[in-house]
Amino acid sequence: MNRVTLCITILFILALALSLPGWLAEEEVNLESPTEDAWIPNYQATKMRSTLYDKFGQINHQVFAQQMESFDLLGFTLFKQPNYLLFAQSLHPWKVDAQEGTLYDDQRIQFENNVEITSLDTKGYIQVIRTHFVEVNLTDKTIYSDQAVEIVGPNYVISSNGFTASLETQRYELLDHVKTVYHPSIQE
Repeated sequence: MNRVTLCITILFILALALSLPGWLAEEEVNLESPTEDAWIPNYQATKMRSTLYDKFGQINHQVFAQQMESFDLLGFTLFKQPNYLLFAQSLHPWKVDAQEGTLYDDQRIQFENNVEITSLDTKGYIQVIRTHFVEVNLTDKTIYSDQAVEIVGPNYVISSNGFTASLETQRYELLDHVKTVYHPSIQE
């Protein structure tokens, strides 16, 4: 072997030896995926209060909550102990209290656990609605539940398995009526 061939061979082996650790090293695997980032709230609030207005400047709804977490990537906001005021075309708003609430980007809010919907119209024919789950569509002001529900009026109590309601038209529909108890008022 001549010197030129020997130098080229040594140079080739040296270059191979220097680049070999880079080829053999394993790439670091990033265990954190973008979906895990989605579960980190974009912002949080405690003792939150918010008022939203419609395009005419009228109050559409107000929300108060002990705790709120917004997840923009997932498209929802969580509320702990929400107190929600819904304003419809009627003069009197409705108040919704629950242990938990979830507001979705499509303007639906679901309330769960000890849900109580109270009419702020003391003369209305429905005063209180109680259930474990209810979904409110904030756009068309409709309410839906497929759970057991108790509807209380001035002289009656209705039990049903689910109902639908429109706050705009004040129309209520029982999905599976169970029983109605009527208590006539005593007039003296």
